[in-house]
Amino acid sequence: MRRYGQMIDLRPDALDEYDRLHAAVWPEVLATIARCNISNYTIFRLGATLFAYFEYSGTDFGHDMARMAADPKTQAWWRLTEPLQIPRPDRVAGEWWSRMTEVFHTD
Repeated sequence: MRRYGQMIDLRPDALDEYDRLHAAVWPEVLATIARCNISNYTIFRLGATLFAYFEYSGTDFGHDMARMAADPKTQAWWRLTEPLQIPRPDRVAGEWWSRMTEVFHTD
């Protein structure tokens, strides 16, 4: 299992809408997340900054992320959420959220 942390910003006028959408994430999107070997997925918000944490238990992260991106219901969900987001300038080319480096963990 690998742990992932990511960050992205929200448009200041989109905070309420983002919270509203995530209060009732579509069941099909949640099922796709699970099928792609992601668990313990959490998104935190501080002001207009989002921090996401999830655990990945698969063996091919790239393949699973491509499978998620190909899912029609997930694509529809992203069409709602992506316009609310502002990718950070420190993200890697081709990524939407900025992936963070884990520097400490304890159980």
